[in-house]
Amino acid sequence: MFSPIKSTKVYEQVIEQIQTMIANGELKRGDKLPSERQLAEQLQVSRTSVREALRALQIIGLIEVKQGDGNFIKESFDFCLLQPLSVMFMLHQTKPADIVGLRKVIEVETATLAAQNVTDEEIAELKVLVDQLKEFSLADDEKNSVKVDKELHYKIAQASKNFLLLNILNVISVLMDTFIEDARGMILTKYENKDILIMQHENIYKSIAEKNPKKAAKAMSDHIDLIIKDYLNRL
Repeated sequence: MFSPIKSTKVYEQVIEQIQTMIANGELKRGDKLPSERQLAEQLQVSRTSVREALRALQIIGLIEVKQGDGNFIKESFDFCLLQPLSVMFMLHQTKPADIVGLRKVIEVETATLAAQNVTDEEIAELKVLVDQLKEFSLADDEKNSVKVDKELHYKIAQASKNFLLLNILNVISVLMDTFIEDARGMILTKYENKDILIMQHENIYKSIAEKNPKKAAKAMSDHIDLIIKDYLNRL
């Protein structure tokens, strides 16, 4: 099952073995790992090295510790990249242009996939959000408009059924949430953009509801292009 390790960076090779066993199916979601003592004996390393490896795997979201029960491969990986990648974005002082570029790549693709994979229930949920967004926008209720705007984009990502795209969107959620709020504020300094934003969100919804991937991609691309034109160009 496990192989003896000989290396100066012992804990890294402990991590590598566990990741390899996950990749080849020897370890599956929800499986319990051997105890620290058992791992140390099988790998022929110190318990300190095992403990360091398990702590690193917990930080990146591959394993979880159940108090009094041991270490387990996680059942859900929806947010497993959240902490390390969020820190990376902060350390690199990510620029608005980078966020918009990433958002366009992700959201045009999620709209395309959503049009292919959306369920009738999800279409109904998207319709509710679009109607709410229109209602709040016309009432100049920007606080609730921003909230629903975010929910709509995340719902589209969920409808794409692409785990990796949704996970990446979740990873950058803090940056994206702040960005959406700032972008809407800047764009709406032009009053005519209020109607344009409503129309664009309706077009995105209708294209997905019609299950037309090309139209959905075009509608989302037009929406992001408005952000580039009326937000980034004023920074």
